[in-house]
Order: sequence, then structure tokens, then C-alpha cells
Amino acid sequence: MVRFKVPPPLLEIYGVLLTQNRWLLVELLPVADANNTGPSPLDGQKIWQAVRQSVLNNFGDVGWGSVGLSLSVKYYSPTTNVCIIRVGRDHHQIAWGAVTLLTSIDGRRYIPSVVHLSGTIKHTQLAAVAHNREVVARFRAQAKTASSYKDSYDAFLQKSTAEIEALQD
Repeated sequence: MVRFKVPPPLLEIYGVLLTQNRWLLVELLPVADANNTGPSPLDGQKIWQAVRQSVLNNFGDVGWGSVGLSLSVKYYSPTTNVCIIRVGRDHHQIAWGAVTLLTSIDGRRYIPSVVHLSGTIKHTQLAAVAHNREVVARFRAQAKTASSYKDSYDAFLQKSTAEIEALQD
């Protein structure tokens, strides 16, 4: 006889129900088109709507029913085009697939890339801060600016690190 151990989707600690989540760190790389001029006014709500539409298009109502309640965009940085998405542990593959299959958000083309997947927000925060530093280093390399040069990216890194560390589950 084979027994399967299935972990409960909810934990109860001190009378409070806790769901188990997965955290996706996603980078949205904009595609340069002749039609796209200027920066995109992208925000968390537009990303959430695009992921929702991608789930519906690719996985149907069953897919949306499984991830709809737990899906949320917790953080988005328009400077580095990085966002943090929270989704329930049991169906995080559906959300990951929907993000990967995204082609456009609000009429603009993007190439999404899942940079990190974690079970805790703390590890996702650490990965997001490290990724922001890498992106800023790329920006500085493209501008041929010395790393010791004081520029607006230093203030951005301090601000984004504080915002990311302030995120709550």
C-alpha cells in the first residue's frame, strides 16, 4: 500500500490561518518599437491585469480559479522594470507560465523573465536588491560612468532597497 503525504495548504498558528505562497521576481524587458516612444506608464495594477488575461487565455477559467485569489503584484520599479508577484504555492507553475507567455502589457511589447522564485518574501527581497544593483551596474556601464561617480542611481538604490525591505507578506 502506497501512502502519499499531502501537506496542508493552510497553517494555523495562534488561531491565524496562514497560506503558503511563492514569490516570483520578474524582470519585464521592453521591446524597442517604432511605435513606442517614451517611457511606459506601467504600474502594478496593469501588470496584474495582464497576468490575469494571460492566465485566462492560456489556462482558461480553471487556471484563473486556481491562482486568482492568491495572485498579487507586491512591488514594481519603473526604473529597473522589476516586479515581485505573490501567488499560492500549489499553483505557482500556472502563474509562472502565464508570466512567461506574456507578450504585451497595455499595448506595449515586453519580454518577461522570471529571475527568482522563492517560498519566503525575505529571500525574494534579497534577490530583488541584488538584481537592482546588477541592473544599475548595467546602466552605468552603458553610460560609461565610473562606479565611484555619484549619480541619481545611488539615490534610487537606497530608495528601492528601503521599499523592498518594507514589503510585508
